[in-house]
Amino acid sequence: MSTRPESPELEGAGFQGQIPPVEPLLSEVIATLALAAHAYLTEEEGRQTDQASAEIAIDVASAAFERVKERLRPEERLAITQMLTETRLTFVRKRGI
Repeated sequence: MSTRPESPELEGAGFQGQIPPVEPLLSEVIATLALAAHAYLTEEEGRQTDQASAEIAIDVASAAFERVKERLRPEERLAITQMLTETRLTFVRKRGI
């Protein structure tokens, strides 16, 4: 079985001869969404929080994590669980204000 991309689209997407495993990709997506949720919940000068966007980011990150968590190493699973828990708690605190 070849791991070589069979289409120019895959090569154009950055896959140079190998298609990476899905777990690290999803871990990165989950972390990025959690960080985005925190950014949406942060008030800065001239900018209000965006709770609707934060909620979407949290929901999508949580769904992706639920789908892949059994395939992650225990330390990755724990780190992502802690990150999502902290993000959810921040969301709940901000929503309650």
